[in-house]
Amino acid sequence: MVKNVNKLLVANRGEIALRVIRTAHEMGIPTVAIYAEQDRDAQYVQMADEAYLLHGDSYRSYMDEDLIIDVLRRSGADAVHPGYGYLSEIASFADKVIKAGATWIGPSPTALTDLGDKITARRVAKRAHVPPVPGLSEPVKDMRELLTFAQINGYPVMMKRTDGGGGKGITLVHNDDELRSFYMNHDALEGGDLDEYFVELFIDKARHVETQSGRDSHGNFTVYSTRDCSVQRRNQKLIEEAPAPFLTDGEREQLERYSRGLFNAVDYVGLGTCEFMVTPQHKVYFLEVNPRLQVEHTVSEQVCGLDLVREQINIANGGELTEAPQSHGHAFELRITSEDPDKNLTPSGGTLTRLDWPSGPGIRVDSGVKVGDVVSPKFDSMMGKLVVTAQDRPTAVARVRRALKEFRLEGVPSPKPLFETIFNDPEFTADGQPFTVTTKWLERKYLNRKPKSAGTGQPASLSGSEEQPKKQETDSFVIEVDNKRVKLTVPRDIVDNLMGSARARGSKRRTQPLRGSSSGAVEQKVKANDGKSGIIDSPMQAIVTRVNVAEGQAVAKGDLLVVLESMKMENYVYAPVNGTVRKIFVGPSDSVDAGTTLMKLDVDGAEQREKSGAVAGAAGGPASADAAKPAQDQAKEGDR
Repeated sequence: MVKNVNKLLVANRGEIALRVIRTAHEMGIPTVAIYAEQDRDAQYVQMADEAYLLHGDSYRSYMDEDLIIDVLRRSGADAVHPGYGYLSEIASFADKVIKAGATWIGPSPTALTDLGDKITARRVAKRAHVPPVPGLSEPVKDMRELLTFAQINGYPVMMKRTDGGGGKGITLVHNDDELRSFYMNHDALEGGDLDEYFVELFIDKARHVETQSGRDSHGNFTVYSTRDCSVQRRNQKLIEEAPAPFLTDGEREQLERYSRGLFNAVDYVGLGTCEFMVTPQHKVYFLEVNPRLQVEHTVSEQVCGLDLVREQINIANGGELTEAPQSHGHAFELRITSEDPDKNLTPSGGTLTRLDWPSGPGIRVDSGVKVGDVVSPKFDSMMGKLVVTAQDRPTAVARVRRALKEFRLEGVPSPKPLFETIFNDPEFTADGQPFTVTTKWLERKYLNRKPKSAGTGQPASLSGSEEQPKKQETDSFVIEVDNKRVKLTVPRDIVDNLMGSARARGSKRRTQPLRGSSSGAVEQKVKANDGKSGIIDSPMQAIVTRVNVAEGQAVAKGDLLVVLESMKMENYVYAPVNGTVRKIFVGPSDSVDAGTTLMKLDVDGAEQREKSGAVAGAAGGPASADAAKPAQDQAKEGDR
């Protein structure tokens, strides 16, 4: 049944929300945005026809299903586009949208359920006669299963969370000892999460290739393009290109046949991405289906010539998809993230003090930030995407080099220096070298090194010397009436008289800081977890997702203590020494700054030495003052 979208709620933020809003406006569809407090002045919010506040200042604001459904009803929107990430793959949210009488722009809740869990997705693949990466399609139950699998298939193996994605929830294990350690770490406490993991063989020399696919309610299927996403770190993509280079005709045929089978198996309606590993032996293994639009959809758009958001809306309306035309040209996407290449691409935050995007032939920029915006580790690290297209791969490489010379970004770190190195590396740029650049190439060649000294790539401070805009006759304010964003324009003399402003009194107007920069650049102070003090500090601004130990528990060097999430990437804090957990200061969902104390360990023998020092001090020995001081200091640390 053909329907019409009359008003579209975009249940996301940043550059993807802006991307969807632009296409909706081209189609004549009014849009509704949602925003957390920190996004109040974001570009996508300003461009939407209406915008509603979600209380809170972290990514969790965008995960509140019921609150967003309430906005859907209040705004009168009759369709929801989830973008990517957040609620885009959550079957319960899709179901609520449909039950509210609105159009869900994505696959059905049933398809999301079948494909959203990596174990059920493996089962779908086998039903569709698509070979997955060798592994066990059941949750982990006991140690013997894992050891038997590893002995038969060999190391390394990957422990993968069933609900993981975007590089999260993947642990590479190299031997029996590491496998046992993983098992104990994830089964250490009652309520451990071992049953949320399964095991796969790690395929070392392989390329990550995917198909941007579409299927409509009439059963039509197409592959808009292939993509190569092998340049990645921690299983998260950094550079993508389309079409995937170096594929044989047989590999391309397999990729399309497997993708069609996967979509047909779950009666998939909408756009999605089928991800595979391609080996030097021309084997194609299924990884997963991402049942949504992806970050890298831009390169597929560039080589197929279609607007994929428009395709999504048309398919959701009940229309037929556009058969993908023959691919033309070559495109690269560079993810511009607030990550420091001098610190192994560790996420960071700060205030953007300069942002000059390149332009000219073949340049596309998808970004949702501007100068003055604060980039917070509470959200995704991606500030934008630089997409470069040319008639062939060598020309596109040359165009990327030119674009990077024009690109200027200050205030937060970015991967620009690393991109410049990669696009001048013959291993990456040379034609006819299909398995030089594989999924671990970037980490092995350029990352996993000792970070440079503190201060490298730190946010630049604000100058405070920007010229003020010319005076206007009116002042405009963004206010919220019953949580709905409204722009209010008032004659300036009324504002001056009501507010008793300095201007009304004839004083010179004071220079204001850039928006969102209440205290200038973000400063991060990180303490070293060297184990000497027993104090375990957070290495970055992040959110605590899991505490893996309990007070009083003995830990060995290398045991997992805390899992942090910063900008959608998991970071692990391990015990630097043997000891006993004395005090835990944080819990799941807590926000922490760089240098925040997470927990205090009693390093083996330290507590006894403290007690001995205290006894000596009480006895009035010559070392009493010096011996007592560390105990007092450590007691203060324990109260933090």
